Amino acid sequence: MELFRTILELQQALTADRSAGLTIGFVPTMGALHPGHLSLVNRAGVENDRVVVSIFVNPTQFNDPSDLRNYPRTLDADMALLSTCRCEYVFAPSVDEIYPVPDIRKFDFGSLESVMEGHFRPGHFNGVAQVVSKLFDLVKPDKAYFGLKDFQQYSIIKNMCSMLKLPVGIVACDIVREADGLAMSSRNTLLTPEHRAIVPQIYSTLQNALKEAGQFRPEEVRKHVIDRINSLGLLQVEYFEIVDELTLKAISSWEQKGTKVGCIAVFAGKVRLIDNIVFAK
Repeated sequence: MELFRTILELQQALTADRSAGLTIGFVPTMGALHPGHLSLVNRAGVENDRVVVSIFVNPTQFNDPSDLRNYPRTLDADMALLSTCRCEYVFAPSVDEIYPVPDIRKFDFGSLESVMEGHFRPGHFNGVAQVVSKLFDLVKPDKAYFGLKDFQQYSIIKNMCSMLKLPVGIVACDIVREADGLAMSSRNTLLTPEHRAIVPQIYSTLQNALKEAGQFRPEEVRKHVIDRINSLGLLQVEYFEIVDELTLKAISSWEQKGTKVGCIAVFAGKVRLIDNIVFAK
């Protein structure tokens, strides 16, 4: 496994690999890696000849400066974890390496970016599109791997690839959870012991919502989820929406065609966690 800090080093290695006819799998991350990330890396290793993992805390996707400041940066630990997988290249550039000049591009994702995460984190998805499109241009992967915990992000990136006509296969990977159901996240390390003990209630509440789907209308299920989590005292729901998989618009009836996904964001103290669950296919 090789660590590259510059675009030039990375591209020299990848150019040689492509010349040899090798396929490239790419896992973009912001570091603070956990087994959820490793599941993406392992899948990339099964499906490609070379695996590239990027570790870059992207400033343009944070609308809260304190969130950017506090985001965990653990490169040594990340490298140790990646050494347990088949990963040929780690790309860990500086901010100046990725943004030698400010990226002023504006993406228009329509309603996909105006709901849920987009509503509460204005500008977030524009920053995601900026950095992912840059990384795709640098790595030129055959396939890129994204976890479905960030369901809206996955939808945005698929839309971005179509918009920019990028020849990258976007591979969705299932959410990886702790034994108690908490979706694995780099932010979990920031939880206090008191909050860590109660946050599994997020997923158990979502699971209960699946059972309620046959008995109550979507808006009633939505209210039950929000009320249940808020009643715990230590957690505060920012949003919970049951949306159409493709449009991300809230559904009004279970009879609507297509897959429905329940997406949630919850504050556990100052730590913001997201999760989702599929209601029907």
